[in-house]
Amino acid sequence: MITREQLYSKEVGSLLRDITTYHCMKGEQLKRLYHMQEDKLERLLTYIVKQGRIYYDAQKGIYYDSPDMQTDSEMLAAIWVLTDFGDKTEYHSTDSFPTQIIFFADGETYEIIYVPQDKETLILHAMNMRHDNDCGKKILIVECVEQIENIELEGAIFCTVDMKNGDVQYYKKE
Repeated sequence: MITREQLYSKEVGSLLRDITTYHCMKGEQLKRLYHMQEDKLERLLTYIVKQGRIYYDAQKGIYYDSPDMQTDSEMLAAIWVLTDFGDKTEYHSTDSFPTQIIFFADGETYEIIYVPQDKETLILHAMNMRHDNDCGKKILIVECVEQIENIELEGAIFCTVDMKNGDVQYYKKE
């Protein structure tokens, strides 16, 4: 007889991988990444929480990989961008500063980089210091559209993220 753990081990492993990789994820982000019945996803997450392998803040609707439950708003914004690519995403993970997430979709490599307001120069400098600077398309999350004119990066895709509902609005500099 197959146990519940054996039956769901692949899905549980994937959920644990993502939550521990990104350290915090909203329930809605997990729903968008995992295209399974909502009640099944909730059962799996409840099961993992009961095991003490992840933690849940019901007030914020966020799953964490540690009991101190530190929210990383920049990472949450990057995950919203990742979820916007839906089924096209083949692989995703964190990367070194300043990149939040690197992923592959439709045969392309993408980097998601969060650019805090008034930190445009710092982020560009950090990007220029990297040796692997030419590893794909750059998606820069800005806090406000006005930041775009302060960023000179050829071929960059800019976006804003509505943190309440995860809507992503894209911009391209002409």
